[in-house]
Amino acid sequence: MNIRFWKYQGAGNDFVIIDNRKMWFDSNNISLIKFLCDRCFGVGSDGLMLLQNHKDYDFEMLYFNSDGPEASMCGNGGRCIVSFAKKLGIIQTNTTFMAVDGLHKAVVESDQQVNLKMIDVSSFENISDDYFLDTGSPHYVRFIEEIDSLDVYSEGRKIRYNDRFKETGTNVNFTKLGKNELTVYTYERGVENETLACGTGITAAALCAAIKTGIDKGEFKVKAKGGNLSVLFEKEGNGFKNVWLKGPATFVFEGEIEVD
Repeated sequence: MNIRFWKYQGAGNDFVIIDNRKMWFDSNNISLIKFLCDRCFGVGSDGLMLLQNHKDYDFEMLYFNSDGPEASMCGNGGRCIVSFAKKLGIIQTNTTFMAVDGLHKAVVESDQQVNLKMIDVSSFENISDDYFLDTGSPHYVRFIEEIDSLDVYSEGRKIRYNDRFKETGTNVNFTKLGKNELTVYTYERGVENETLACGTGITAAALCAAIKTGIDKGEFKVKAKGGNLSVLFEKEGNGFKNVWLKGPATFVFEGEIEVD
C-alpha cells in the first residue's frame, strides 16, 4: 500500500498529515503510525494527524503522538493542520474545526502564519513553586533562570515519571521569564523526549507567567528552540479566556511511502 502524506512543521514541532476525508486510513493501527513517525525507518515526525470531514464544522483533527495512540490536543499541530486545510482548498482565511478537546477557531494571516484559539482554562494548581494546568493537554510548568544549561530530557523525565504522573504522564515545560518575553523548553509525553517547540506547553507557560507576574491581559512573546511564537490571553477568575497561540505553520514537503 502507498500512503500519500504531507509534512508540516510549526517552530520545529513537525508532523505527518494525511487527508483522511474518505476514511481510508486505519487510525487504530498503532504500529503503522509509529512507523510513519519513526525518524530512521519512516517519514519522521513528533506526531501524525488525520484531517477528516465533520458534519457541522470545516473539518475534524485527529492527533497521534509518535508512540502511536491517539493523544490529547496539540497546539502546533492544530496550527499546521489549518494551514494544510487551506492548501487543500477546504478553508480560506477563517475556520472552525473540531479536535479532541473541543471546538477551535483559527485565522490564517499568511501562508506561514496561523493563529489558533485555544480552549479556556478554568483553573490551575500550585505544586510548591511550580504549576500544573490543562491547556488541551496536561502541562507541568517550572520557572528556571539557567535554562540553556539545563538537561531538559533528564529533568523532564524525572517529573513526567514521578509518583504522581507516571501512569498517565504529563508534559513538562521549563520556562525562563524575561520582560514580556519567555523562553520555553519542553519534554513531551508520548514523544518521550524534548521537542523543539510545544504549542499547548508554550500556552501553559505563558498563562503561568501571567499568574506569576500578576498580569490580567496581554501577550507574551515566546522563544522555543525551533522558533518564535506568541500567546494572547485574558485572565478571568482563577482561569483564562480568549487564549490565542500565534506562530508559523510551514509546509515542508509531500510524498508517498510504501508500506506492507
